[in-house]
Amino acid sequence: MKKIATILLVYLISAAFTTPHPYPIDGYEYTGIKRLKRLEMIKSGELKDGTVLPPGAMKSYVDIQLNLFSRYQDSVSTFLVKDEAFQQQISDLFRGLDRSYSLAVLDVTDPEKPRYASRNETVGYQPGSVGKLAVMIGLFDQLAKLYPDSFEDRIKLLKERSVKAGPWGMTDEHTIPIFNIETNKLVKRQVVPSDVFSLFEWADHMMSVSNNGAASILWREVLLMAAFKQDYPSLTQEQADAYFKTTPKNEITDLGNDVVNLPLREMGITHEEWRLGSFFTRGANPYVGAKGGSTGTPIGLMKFLIQLEQGQVIDAKSSLEMKRLMYMTDRRIRYAQSPSLKEAAVYFKSGSLYKCDRSKGEACGKYMGNVFNYMNSVAIVEHPDNYCYMVVLMTNVLRKNSASDHMSLAASIDKVIRNKN
Repeated sequence: MKKIATILLVYLISAAFTTPHPYPIDGYEYTGIKRLKRLEMIKSGELKDGTVLPPGAMKSYVDIQLNLFSRYQDSVSTFLVKDEAFQQQISDLFRGLDRSYSLAVLDVTDPEKPRYASRNETVGYQPGSVGKLAVMIGLFDQLAKLYPDSFEDRIKLLKERSVKAGPWGMTDEHTIPIFNIETNKLVKRQVVPSDVFSLFEWADHMMSVSNNGAASILWREVLLMAAFKQDYPSLTQEQADAYFKTTPKNEITDLGNDVVNLPLREMGITHEEWRLGSFFTRGANPYVGAKGGSTGTPIGLMKFLIQLEQGQVIDAKSSLEMKRLMYMTDRRIRYAQSPSLKEAAVYFKSGSLYKCDRSKGEACGKYMGNVFNYMNSVAIVEHPDNYCYMVVLMTNVLRKNSASDHMSLAASIDKVIRNKN
């Protein structure tokens, strides 16, 4: 009876959002994200511009489910018990490599018999853009506080509330896709202060192309939600500007830090396992300060992935929506770019941060730092033949672009899990 009730609840969560235009590939009607309208047109053949989507990027709204929802009430610790045989197979992949490679991997192909393995999973790394996941969690946490009894109202606010970038989006070399639905033209450029997008589109810019400006702007709005509470939906630009002008900076800093970190603590993720300490763009610096530094560990991020799949991050509907935002329908990079994952659906976030000291006379360049060279990948992988697993890979390999390492390890881990080694 319990299993039947669980299946029914999963169905109800999915059915509650079914629309004539399934999300995410063709979710323009649901979200208002114009990038998705372009993908819908490419998929249907209406628009031909040379973009080739991998088969794994073709899932629609009703296809995306929470893989551990049947174990909604189980503690995270029950999933983090190492499977000795699986651990040995994973450990063999890292033979000869130093501690700059850290990993947590959980095979949930059979949710009732998960297999967990890890390597240096408590070592901390600068998370880079992986930290944007904390902004996403903070967003849905504040939405739940604004509308505790209506998920539909939360989605409506995401779709209908548009906000201006202002200086918060400055500066970031990452571009954003701007699709004109009247001319069917796509332009990719950096965020400018005059840009206005809905909260849903800023979230998509943050997740799909990892735009730093979008992350700072969205984090600003999460902060404002906490500050103004029920008055936020009608908040004007003038009121927001006045808040940042008249409120002591230390108060803004404390609140900004809380809105992205307290939800992690409520999930049982400790301060040392994952925290976010500063905004992603210099344009935010005049308004809010840094606090506590940023760090991430494989174990901390794995705790998030497990609870996301359980439907425990804020609530089940929020978890499902966050998973959709992680669905990689844009260009796949690093770990997600592995050819072995072409047919798989990948829910993904990557992050990097590097620093060069050219006085050392060593090879050094973009993603090839010789002081530090962090590259991190967080992924949920779902194959059409039902193999499903979660991976957190964090590296600090100096003087080398680790993207190739991440791709290679993605293929090797995939082989182990699918018993092809």
